[in-house]
Amino acid sequence: MSPETKAKLDSLIEQNKILVFMKGNKLMPQCGFSNNVVQILNSLGVPFETVDVLADPDIRQGIKEYSSWPTIPQVYINGEFIGGSDILIKMYQDGNLQETVEVALAS
Repeated sequence: MSPETKAKLDSLIEQNKILVFMKGNKLMPQCGFSNNVVQILNSLGVPFETVDVLADPDIRQGIKEYSSWPTIPQVYINGEFIGGSDILIKMYQDGNLQETVEVALAS
């Protein structure tokens, strides 16, 4: 990944408490996995931002290298990579996601 792409990813992740790299955006997810993540975060009623990886091929490939995670969507909370759709679903069901989000928003 180029230094410019890494810097852009660093900046996006640093500037947003909850950030989802996804196909589409929170108003119009472009895949089922991205939609799952949006629905979960919406159900928690928390503010979050999205980055449409379909709009930028450098970001789409770069985020996979950045996190060493091969799939999209990718969720970052408080600058930390949390995981994708399956992990978010499990955390939501366990109640861990609500706690993680509350801690992040309080910091």
